[in-house]
Amino acid sequence: MMFFRQKIRHMTWAATAVLAVIATAAVAQDYPERDVTMIVQSSPGGGSDIIARTVAGIIQQKGLLPTGLLVENRPGGGGAIAYNFIAQRKGDPYYLGIMATSFFVAPLMGQSPAKISDFTPVSVIAADPFVLVVEANSTIQSLDDIREMGSVRIGNTGPVTDPALLAASLRDELGVQVRAVPFNGDGEVTTALLGGHIDLQFGNASEVMSQVEAGRVRPIAVTSSERLEALPDTPTFKELGSGIELMLYRGFMMSADVPPEAVAFWEDVLRQVSESPEWEEQYIRRNNSFPLYLDSEQFAAEIPNISARYETYLREIQAIK
Repeated sequence: MMFFRQKIRHMTWAATAVLAVIATAAVAQDYPERDVTMIVQSSPGGGSDIIARTVAGIIQQKGLLPTGLLVENRPGGGGAIAYNFIAQRKGDPYYLGIMATSFFVAPLMGQSPAKISDFTPVSVIAADPFVLVVEANSTIQSLDDIREMGSVRIGNTGPVTDPALLAASLRDELGVQVRAVPFNGDGEVTTALLGGHIDLQFGNASEVMSQVEAGRVRPIAVTSSERLEALPDTPTFKELGSGIELMLYRGFMMSADVPPEAVAFWEDVLRQVSESPEWEEQYIRRNNSFPLYLDSEQFAAEIPNISARYETYLREIQAIK
């Protein structure tokens, strides 16, 4: 009798396990059942918006999604409005968001009630480097020239940006005084550089390459781990003996507690986008970006390191205590 009961119990457990697998497979097969909305934290035309619309276009072109993919801009609050919107939809797999620097900075500065733990990393599909440039006729030819100057003027769009963080790193490594000159946009920074009002600019490769190609600015070094294909003669900071290395990850996330099968679905879709010739042509080459794919687990492992780097910098400039 005891043997019979145990056998029945084992059969019940086995049946339950099989049903769980079938249910999971069914959910995975059914997802998505309706349109998915991609939330962008910047205004139309911004870097994140360009990525969102490029990705959405490729997904549609290649038929990677059985439903529609809508792009919705929710700018404001330094990205907090968009991030809070996604975080409040806990467990909802029909909203996908784009990560930018503000994703890490806003919660550290208390500008957003949403914490990093309120999200599920999905994947990274590219990494954008920065280029240190000078006006074409500048006497600055190297990092040693900057060190000898003792004091330099660097333009940025605010104290809590990647170029500002890079400027602080340059100051610490070379032992020079850095005078930060604020502007409203990266275009204004470049204009000031061309006019001789500042000495240096850390620009996103996608933003300064047109000026480099036109011969108006000259690159000194790049923040990537390898040289850029578009700038084969420009060394990395590491090649020059510097520890400066910074890449802006272009990543996607969803709210916390979304079904694992939804994360797996988007991992696969975004991997296909990242490996496509369309992505290579429409984003990587056009924006001098690095092709890079990280899945959810790999991206999650990187996030604490990225957040720690921003936290250290924010404490240094006394933006946080």
